[in-house]
Amino acid sequence: MPNAGNEWRQRFSSTRRGARLARHLAELELCRWDFPLGGDESERVAQVVAELAANAVTHGSVPGRDFELRLRELDGVLRVEVSDAHAGKRPDLRPAGDGHGYGLRIVAELSDAWGVTGRVVGKTVWAEVPKRRRPAATAGRP
Repeated sequence: MPNAGNEWRQRFSSTRRGARLARHLAELELCRWDFPLGGDESERVAQVVAELAANAVTHGSVPGRDFELRLRELDGVLRVEVSDAHAGKRPDLRPAGDGHGYGLRIVAELSDAWGVTGRVVGKTVWAEVPKRRRPAATAGRP
């Protein structure tokens, strides 16, 4: 049976400021979960949150509707889920150019898996970032 681990969710305004705040609060929440600021997991998850939140604001925004960020710690994985209210625009990896189209490529590079699931209203884009194993301490060594 999988370990339930930690879970956190928050709604944000569908603005660039909301996307920026989502990244910062995700970093603080990870810190509470003992993933220090500037650490490998924290940096990777923060970048995934930034890319998915920016996409939700840019491509999934519906006037008057927020987007939601959900973080979960499961066995060996930090799962990021960003939900928006726009069901019609489903993300895909397309050719990058003109400064656009890199976000999901970054998400794909930093995560083991990512995808899109439908909701009653809108969609959820998720990514699973693996937790790095720390070397086990050996007897007689600090």
